[in-house]
Amino acid sequence: MKRSTLILAALLLTTASSASAQKLVPVKVQLKWFPQAQFAGFFVAQAKGYYKAEGLDVQFLPTGDQSPIQTVATGTADFGTTWITDLLTARQQGIPVVHIAQLFQKSGYTLVALKSSGIKTPADFKGKRVGVWPSGNEYPAVALLKKYGLTTSLDSSVSNPSVQAVTYPFDPSIVFPDKVDLVSAMTYNEVDQIVGLGYPLDKLQIFNASDYGINLLEDLMFTTERTLANKNFKGSGMSGEDIAAKLVRATLKGWNYAVKNQKEAVQTVLVNCGNTCKGSGTRSSAASHQTWQMTEVAKLYNAGPTLKGRAGYLDPATYKANVTLLKNLGILKADPSPAAVTYKVWEKATGKK
Repeated sequence: MKRSTLILAALLLTTASSASAQKLVPVKVQLKWFPQAQFAGFFVAQAKGYYKAEGLDVQFLPTGDQSPIQTVATGTADFGTTWITDLLTARQQGIPVVHIAQLFQKSGYTLVALKSSGIKTPADFKGKRVGVWPSGNEYPAVALLKKYGLTTSLDSSVSNPSVQAVTYPFDPSIVFPDKVDLVSAMTYNEVDQIVGLGYPLDKLQIFNASDYGINLLEDLMFTTERTLANKNFKGSGMSGEDIAAKLVRATLKGWNYAVKNQKEAVQTVLVNCGNTCKGSGTRSSAASHQTWQMTEVAKLYNAGPTLKGRAGYLDPATYKANVTLLKNLGILKADPSPAAVTYKVWEKATGKK
């Protein structure tokens, strides 16, 4: 083949590749927290090319001062991840966000005490100091306490609360065990950090909120009514709903792969991780902490025998129970608008009903 022919072929190939790359639809996703195995499915989907296969150029926005709700509502991001309480309270405030897929089917929230404290049941929380996270992340603890007839100092209308709530910024080492008797901890993150601080699992009393009927759902995918109604998302010729379905389909594929190939998934996560990937103390290794995290989030993703083969599906009964619980707490004043949740995206993404 002549040199000129080879050059022409190379130019044509480059042009074709550039055109193909230009056809990818840019999509911005705001994750709820810093990069870690909590979001393994997203990172795997990107590394494996699942988003590109759907024609999407997905960018994960760094966590900042704004919540995912704010970022998505203002249009800085197109889609985001958050917890069900955040989404429903935002709807109550008039922010038109919409639930499109439920990634974790079980709550990973716990309260942790030392066994030496003598705290064996939630009834024993009375008179204790409980460490809670701010900005709505305290709701699972409040719900658990209320179920056992306990009031907290978070309620200004209560003059003599039975539990002293201590608000702190997520790091258990700041308060546990000197300043609080129980501390908030996600199964996939802070529990391992507490172990790293020198308190092995056999010395800990762990209260999983879901074991006590407090199963406020966590990681979900959402967007806005505006995005879903867009008939020509970013000039792609496709609707926002179509783009959402593509994003959900690729993300679920990433999650299914991550759960089945956890060691590989951890390596993919580590490429995206920063300092927040490390545990604490004796568990400060990023690799070991993310391995712990991947094992635990896989349990939340695969939770619920009735949902096997239906990853990403929001179980209506669980959703109804969440709404009822939040209404009983006074967090929701009324049932959310039906528009708060759509099943159309999940159905289009999976081909299921």
